Amino acid sequence: MKVIIIGAGEVGFNIAQRLSVENHDVVVIETDPNKIRQIQNVIDVQAILGSGTSPSVLHEAGIKESDIIVAATDSDEANLIACFYAQHLTDYITKIARIKNPDYMKHREIFRQDFLNIDLIINPKSEMVASMLRLMEVPWASEVIDFVDGRIKLIGITIKDNSPLVGQRLSTFNDYERGILVGVIVRGDQVIIPSGQDTIQPNDLVYYVTQREQIPNVFRLLSLREEELSRVIIVGGGETGLALATSLDSTNINTKIIEKDSQRCLELAEKLEKVVVLNGDGTDREFLMEENVADVDIMAVMTGDEENNVLISLLGKALGAKKTVTKIGKLSYIPLVSAIGIDTVVSPRLSAIRTILQYIRKGKVICVAPLKGEGAEAIEFEALETSDIVNIPLSRVKFPKGAIVGAIVRGEEIIIPRGHNMIKPHDHLIIFALKEAIPKLEKLFTVKLEYF
Repeated sequence: MKVIIIGAGEVGFNIAQRLSVENHDVVVIETDPNKIRQIQNVIDVQAILGSGTSPSVLHEAGIKESDIIVAATDSDEANLIACFYAQHLTDYITKIARIKNPDYMKHREIFRQDFLNIDLIINPKSEMVASMLRLMEVPWASEVIDFVDGRIKLIGITIKDNSPLVGQRLSTFNDYERGILVGVIVRGDQVIIPSGQDTIQPNDLVYYVTQREQIPNVFRLLSLREEELSRVIIVGGGETGLALATSLDSTNINTKIIEKDSQRCLELAEKLEKVVVLNGDGTDREFLMEENVADVDIMAVMTGDEENNVLISLLGKALGAKKTVTKIGKLSYIPLVSAIGIDTVVSPRLSAIRTILQYIRKGKVICVAPLKGEGAEAIEFEALETSDIVNIPLSRVKFPKGAIVGAIVRGEEIIIPRGHNMIKPHDHLIIFALKEAIPKLEKLFTVKLEYF
């Protein structure tokens, strides 16, 4: 597959890097010569210095022979123009555009088939808000990822020192735990695809895969009380904070939003009905104490200053907030802030990368979710009759080292598999794989399976 990526910022760079590892033919177009040099030094792709809004540059990149164009610059207008030219330069290319301006999203008719005909619009803020709302479904989780329209949940949980699971081998899980499978363990910088002999240690980030109805079993497994979310404080009244507040405005969750710009507070108050708008500074300790942050279930820190976001989140935790969710823009910051005690990090760029990768792999791979630390992925495949991995026990399937089947979806039935289970034709498989195992897994499935 040949892919043209316009823009070598963090989104474009990460997508190019991932597709290159998977041996796709990737061309990156970028106007900044420094970013071009970085691309050439780090990734095995073709890099072209120029503008993706130039038809001649698109021709040089091989637009007529390309399957997909991803317009991922920081300029919505440049992304739209690039897709406009792609529409007229070739008939069959798939067009993906990153669009940040909410005003464009209100007028989606410009993306319709008889005009720009853009196949996928990525709005990083809306993708990030969707991630946050999933987190609020399972407030004690560090990460929640949906598969099969939410019927399967991948839940990341940090294990506390006093957890009953500390030191327990995975093979000792009892009957009610058979509806739960540990797919990945992140231990410091190490990412583990576990076997039954692995044990869980304090501070491990453990990813469980389970059916939506089995979530109460995860509560019991971790000795957690199942409590409804009742109080949320949002710090930062920008577009992301407003979008999250708007989503919570129609619920029974007691929600407040803190914004230090008094004029913006008036605008927020006009747009929100039940959410309480507060004019104040999230870095002000006395102010947070007056607003009883100690009683808050989730403190979502969404300002445009990521250094301030880290400070406010640490302050909120110190004052007793049960959980903090922190917006971080730079992907390189994410491992660092996780290491200093930030509960959960959300990133508009990471949300955009995940959505774009899912769409690019569609037709071959149904869904993909890079996991925390980017050292592993959860991937959804579909098995066909042509595969010789069907109709034999999983224990006899020769998956690459560092890959494990986390779930089998067979029509309405969801199976959390064990060694005796078999894969049937047309089953959907959710597979966890280390980054280095993914090319082997892709090769195995390319030979053995066909994808829709």
